[in-house]
Amino acid sequence: MTSSWRVSVDPTRCIGSGICTGAAPDHFVLVDGLSCPRKELIEPADPVIDAAESCPMEAIRVSDAASDRRIAPEL
Repeated sequence: MTSSWRVSVDPTRCIGSGICTGAAPDHFVLVDGLSCPRKELIEPADPVIDAAESCPMEAIRVSDAASDRRIAPEL
C-alpha cells in the first residue's frame, strides 16, 4: 500500500520565487504572488521533493499523510 503525502506552503515564509512551480508545475501554482499546492494530499512524487528542497525560504513542507513524518525538506 502506497501512502499519500501532505503538501503545505507556509504563506508567512513564501516569497513567491516560483522555483516550486518550475520544479513541480503539476503540484504548485502561484496565487497572488505566493505558492500554493494544487492539492493537499498527493501520491509520492520526486518533483515535489525537489521543490521543497529548492525553496530558498524552506516554506514548503512535505510529510507522510498518515504519520505526519516530515519527508522534505530534510532537517
